[in-house]
Amino acid sequence: MHRPSPTPATAHLPHNPGDAPLPRLYRPEEIAEALGCSAWWVKDRARRSLIPHTRVGRAYRFTAGHLAEIVRLHEETPARPAQPAGNVSAPSSPAATLDGSPQPRRHPTTSVNHLRARPPRRAQYDATA
Repeated sequence: MHRPSPTPATAHLPHNPGDAPLPRLYRPEEIAEALGCSAWWVKDRARRSLIPHTRVGRAYRFTAGHLAEIVRLHEETPARPAQPAGNVSAPSSPAATLDGSPQPRRHPTTSVNHLRARPPRRAQYDATA
């Protein structure tokens, strides 16, 4: 007797030739491992809608496109283009900032204002009230 071959699990789903295959969904733990952070961070950001995600029931799931977008969202670029290694020059004076603008110089005898704690109001803590 001939048995029919087992059908794939997706055989019951309608499939048209023009349909794209379903994307693979990753768990927060897998995304966290790829990003080098904790699963708690991934779930917290998804809960606060700070990173793209898909909700399946109460679970957060992510596609490869979501992961690429998360990386792009958290990418930091330099504020200005880097100089070639041969043209690196030291600032003209130690009082110059990184962008080259001069910093105001302080006179060596100018006192610096230090913050001091204010004494507590005794009326709040007076036991003889």
